[in-house]
Amino acid sequence: MVLQQQPARAVIWGYGEPGAQVIVSLRRESETITKTAGITISKCPQSVWKVLLPPMVYGGPYHLVAEQVTEKVTSIQLEDVLFGDVWLCSGQSNMEMTVLQIFNASGELKMASDYPYVRLFTAALEQSATELQDLSKVDLPWSLPTAENLGHGDFTYFSAVCWVFGRLLARKLKYPIGLVESSWGGTPVEAWSSKTALKECGLPSQTPRFPFFDTFAGPCDYSVLWNAMMHPLLNMTIKGAIWYQGEQNTGMNTNLYNCTFPALISDWRRSFHEGSLGQTDPTFPFGFVQLSTFQKSKQKDNYPVIRWHQTADYGYVPNSKMPNTFMAAAMDLGDEKSPYGSVHPRDKETVGYRLYLGARAIAYGEKDVPFQGPYPVRIDVYYEHRYMNITYDQQIILGGSYDNVFELYCSSASGEGYEWVPVPYSSLIVYAQSVAMSFGACRDVLGVRYAWDDWPCEYKRCPIYSIQKLPAPLFLRYFTH
Repeated sequence: MVLQQQPARAVIWGYGEPGAQVIVSLRRESETITKTAGITISKCPQSVWKVLLPPMVYGGPYHLVAEQVTEKVTSIQLEDVLFGDVWLCSGQSNMEMTVLQIFNASGELKMASDYPYVRLFTAALEQSATELQDLSKVDLPWSLPTAENLGHGDFTYFSAVCWVFGRLLARKLKYPIGLVESSWGGTPVEAWSSKTALKECGLPSQTPRFPFFDTFAGPCDYSVLWNAMMHPLLNMTIKGAIWYQGEQNTGMNTNLYNCTFPALISDWRRSFHEGSLGQTDPTFPFGFVQLSTFQKSKQKDNYPVIRWHQTADYGYVPNSKMPNTFMAAAMDLGDEKSPYGSVHPRDKETVGYRLYLGARAIAYGEKDVPFQGPYPVRIDVYYEHRYMNITYDQQIILGGSYDNVFELYCSSASGEGYEWVPVPYSSLIVYAQSVAMSFGACRDVLGVRYAWDDWPCEYKRCPIYSIQKLPAPLFLRYFTH
């Protein structure tokens, strides 16, 4: 296993006899490095104990021995314990997809043995109506990465996104990385949220019935996965978390996602901080994947709405509602021929890489690491000349067709209300760091948006990228004149 390294202190916990003393020792070969007495929290019929280890420099391996002292001494010993950074990986089926299911699966599986200091753990699919203190089942106990563990089957273990993210971090940082996966396909954000988080967004603790509720792939009752698959992990000291979820909310509480997702992040941060006796950072870094694509034929459905809400309607992260977060845009990774359905694109190596860039910049504070594509910093509207200029925060390059990807919010032809009108290629001029467009037939323009479609472009061929080939995320801007 991997335990969290300094400056935080790892938490070791377990169950014992009420009133018994528990001592935890770290040993390296025959030498005892540290010995710490436990904090016993009385409960019947068992007591829960917690031990805070001293801050440890990355490395290992160590033996960890827990001894319970009553009339006799009983002990449990764990072998091959490393210290490094521990990352939690959660979400629905796109996080669940194993390495076996992705592009370059054979290459990734072959690479497994090159990363003996990455360690894997997967919680089993369980749900509960009440908060559990321990996982009721584990699919993959702490293990070395092997081809079998990384490609055990479809949507089982181990997560491809989590693996690629972790191995890239391990290669860059040159110390151990622990990856803890707890994910379940076809599940909404509400299932992973505590009652406290749901209350923040005005949601009841009891789940209402939705018209299509019984057709969901996974459990959708409020808090059932928080209770069974997240609450038992709260004692862990972790470095951060990554998340790939949102597809299920395109049909469930869609317009609340700009509240429920930031509320989940805040609540997880508070809960892990408290559960680890203050050792997990209360603002730990949180990365997420902005939704990829689903159906080419279904235009302007709730996928762009959820993508927008994933940023709390800012369009970028970090922002004031979502501090210390990072995002991997994925709307250019559509995979219409995926054997797992087009909602499950197979290019998870690019997703993991884009998350890795975000972690380097946000979680590890590397300067000058670009991790997000171009985003507008200024929009100038010249009504008298009937054109608009959009200035981006960085240099832009063209990746593919940009016909009709920009849209203007115009007065309708009938003069009754407003409508979104696509901007044709012929009305656009692209510069090094800006895009200019004429209004064309539009009257009284009050808004502009970009890539507001379920499937806005072909594979890696969206219109606008950074010079590092990171796609510009979608945006929406209203204005008055």
